[in-house]
Amino acid sequence: MQQATYKGYVLWGHAIEQQEEVLAPERYAASGTITRERKFVEALGILGTFDTEEEAQDAGLAWARAWVKRTEKHRLSDCSGQMRLD
Repeated sequence: MQQATYKGYVLWGHAIEQQEEVLAPERYAASGTITRERKFVEALGILGTFDTEEEAQDAGLAWARAWVKRTEKHRLSDCSGQMRLD
């Protein structure tokens, strides 16, 4: 599991070992989790499978960074000075 901090969020990239057959090479499923102030924010199921544990963890972190970017961009556009009617 890899951890990174980005724009106040703590991002986690996970690698889950996958082996479809006994003689098949190991593969790793990627997943990501996002927390902020020690509270769960978002998580994603399996992004895909990768040849190495590091590739899977990197993919999870990349997804988490992209999620934060989208969320921050959306939040900034909501604060553009226009009144929102919810």
